Amino acid sequence: MILVTGATGNIGRALLRELHLAGPVPARGLTRDVRRASFPDGTEAVQGDLARADSLKAALDGVRSLFLLSGMGAEAGVLEAARQAGVEHVVLVSSITVQTHPHLPVAAGNLDVERLVKGSGMDWTVLRPTQFASNALWWAQSIREQGVVRVPYPDVGLPTVHPADIAAVAGAALTGPGHRGRTYALTGPERITVRRQVAAIAAELGRDVALVEIGREEAHRQLAPFLGEEIADAVLDLTGGDVNDELLKVRDTVPRVTGSAARSFRQWVSDHGAAFR
Repeated sequence: MILVTGATGNIGRALLRELHLAGPVPARGLTRDVRRASFPDGTEAVQGDLARADSLKAALDGVRSLFLLSGMGAEAGVLEAARQAGVEHVVLVSSITVQTHPHLPVAAGNLDVERLVKGSGMDWTVLRPTQFASNALWWAQSIREQGVVRVPYPDVGLPTVHPADIAAVAGAALTGPGHRGRTYALTGPERITVRRQVAAIAAELGRDVALVEIGREEAHRQLAPFLGEEIADAVLDLTGGDVNDELLKVRDTVPRVTGSAARSFRQWVSDHGAAFR
């Protein structure tokens, strides 16, 4: 039995589909509200809150592998509850910033969770994805209502990763041999600038979408009310203000682990074009 936390999120939903198509593999999807959950046939919906490890007892009963997202709750308590329940293997989604920008507070937080997992007494696999293609959803409202995207650093190209590819690697790690004790950096198949991302969305919509370059200060004013000062600064560093060769590097981890080519940003847009209409 595999317990997928964050089961209604971008990665968790895709992972449950992966597991269903792979066998199906016995799986549970953790959600805070089972009444609203919609999972593949055969997937058990279980209620629990990662911020409260004591709410996970029923969800963890009989589970042997756990899929966990860093930063979702009280990880130390969750991992201890998992260990006591007999979980043998944890697949953790961390962040590539642990290796590219270790000086950032958000990276330090992810590294702390990685250390907790590695010191838990359970087997582990750590996934470190780069920027998600789904971050483009930040622009969805302005594209729908105004036909415009306002961003800093429009010509910095990052190797954005499709969340479904993170799920595919997680699925391989949860169900196949040779992945325990491994740390995988995950990227998409190419570097793609924001300018090209906006062009891909416009092509999917069949209409023009304007791109307006703004300064860092203006971008920070827009982000800080939603993300907080610290996270807003980190986002702006990682999207252009403080990029480095490690962050820009395209990696072949997805095809090596899954046997399938990494999905392009254009594929992500094709999968989610309705969000921008």
